[in-house]
Amino acid sequence: MLKDITIGQYFPGDTIIHKLDPRIKIIIIMMFIVSLFFITSFSPYLLILAFILFTIKLSGVPFKYILKGIKPLILIITITFVINIFMTKGEVLFPLGPLNITKEGLYRATFMALRLIFLITGTSLLTLTTSPISLTDGIEKLLSPLKKVGIPAHELAMMMTIALRFIPTLLEETDKIMKAQMARGADFESGNIIRRAKNLVPLLVPLFINAFRRADELAIAMEARCYRGGENRTRLNELTLNKQDVLAVSLMTVFFGFIISTRYI
Repeated sequence: MLKDITIGQYFPGDTIIHKLDPRIKIIIIMMFIVSLFFITSFSPYLLILAFILFTIKLSGVPFKYILKGIKPLILIITITFVINIFMTKGEVLFPLGPLNITKEGLYRATFMALRLIFLITGTSLLTLTTSPISLTDGIEKLLSPLKKVGIPAHELAMMMTIALRFIPTLLEETDKIMKAQMARGADFESGNIIRRAKNLVPLLVPLFINAFRRADELAIAMEARCYRGGENRTRLNELTLNKQDVLAVSLMTVFFGFIISTRYI
């Protein structure tokens, strides 16, 4: 299950999506997220689905790899579905004791589950098609206007990127520790919720120790390379917008603008 988490991982490629400026991809994904929360019916979801499938095709990322990233979050999606299906009042379809499955609840539960799936899939495409260095540069450039009010844009971008970059590393560490503890007789699957939580203690303690150790090693490595923050820092590859980037953001602005407008039509 841990190996199925794709958040923070980068899938190398030389496709059109990979070549897009990271600032443009971040802006597009922000428009994508905003448009999802403006949708109030199922019909615009067809356009969102077409956009995601088309983007996956252009990115060259295997579709199975995308589905694998959704698998670890099935529990969250299921909980969201169940809460909405039982907590929404309306026309009763199936009475289940004190709880009822309503027509409106079924509609709302399906709607919210699809929103979560689209949100996870769309945002994962950003990290899968953008290298950590490019993502850092893109976030820093977008936050650079905030430097005028004293907000450290470079440091914020660096922290967010390091956090994303270390997700796969920490997951790998967790998997190794879990297998080592299971070889010593630890049981992480049987028992009730409280018992499972207690069984996680032998896993969490070494995981936190390894995380702090890696953070210390990273800090020493950055100091050894004379890292002093973003002031007067130069880059090997400067970000530049080309016609392809302008065309992409223009088309996506029109596309997501149309999706948002469906809320008022």
